[in-house]
Amino acid sequence: MSSKTNTGNFFEDFQIGQEIIHATPRTVTEGDVSLYTALYGMRFAVQSSDALAGDLGLPGAPIDDFLVFHIVFGKTVPDISLNAVANLGYANGVFGAPVYPGDTLSTTSEVIGLKENSNGKTGVVYVRSVGRNQTGEMVLDYVRWVMVRKGNVDAPTPEAVIPALSDAVGAADLVIPAELDLSAYDTVQAGSAHLWDDYEVGEKIDHVDGMTIEEAEHMMATRLYQNTAKVHFDQFSANAGRFERRLIYGGHIISLARALSFNGLANAFRIAAINAGAHTNPTFAGDTIYAWSEVLDKFEVPGRTDIGALRLRTVACKDQSAEMFPDKGEDGRATESVVLDFDYSVLMARRS
Repeated sequence: MSSKTNTGNFFEDFQIGQEIIHATPRTVTEGDVSLYTALYGMRFAVQSSDALAGDLGLPGAPIDDFLVFHIVFGKTVPDISLNAVANLGYANGVFGAPVYPGDTLSTTSEVIGLKENSNGKTGVVYVRSVGRNQTGEMVLDYVRWVMVRKGNVDAPTPEAVIPALSDAVGAADLVIPAELDLSAYDTVQAGSAHLWDDYEVGEKIDHVDGMTIEEAEHMMATRLYQNTAKVHFDQFSANAGRFERRLIYGGHIISLARALSFNGLANAFRIAAINAGAHTNPTFAGDTIYAWSEVLDKFEVPGRTDIGALRLRTVACKDQSAEMFPDKGEDGRATESVVLDFDYSVLMARRS
């Protein structure tokens, strides 16, 4: 058989310091935005209205931040996680320059950590991935770690290197577009009167609504991001066989939770940072996703009086509403209904 096809990298193929230039730069179009809206029902006003975005000093409505995340992430899959068992977590994520229709995104990654698992069949690979636009501006810089199969179980075990990661991105490290001016922010058009000043640390918000996932839409979403991981499409792949059905891409749940969070956080107009995140249980077509959020912290943005930041923890649950805030069991592990535990920071207008 020809060896021209890509079988993906296995754990033993990665080395500390290895740099990977991922293929297929992607020009983002208004069509991508429309399909993304159709898949998740996003309603955040700044990403929906050129006119409103223009009133805030932006050249137009920016692309939803998590659509940027998915596109940057999708570039990495053929090289990083084609042979993955599971994507384990995220940290140190900073969103940079806003992305607009017509921008072209590309991604590079550096391997910053390796640790073989005790079973000798898999290992954890830590990568720092950076997405840039066509002029070289950073649009997203983040770390993720993923469990990857070994192709040769007899391959030597590498020295374990686990990178030091911060608990959260600091206020001084958040990227605020210089042209952004929220003095004309319109809460009526945005759909909520609740601004940064109205939220308290420790407050929990039930986002109330639920959304059931259909088989076709989660595969369509994953193809939109050019994510080629077999487990989301191929029912006969090794990992799909473990569950006997297609596994939903974890990023699909992130976007669903973000869309649901509009009801209670409508003025969280920009994702500024990803502090931590874990896909705690698998999701499948037919599951209904609910979400709730907790305000972990609130802080001022240096040099700005019109913008504040909230550090949020959003928890997505399947087939169980957030009314009782299902979370962790007595053993400290996520309950079976929890599918996402996501710690991130958002920007929000302040009262003048």
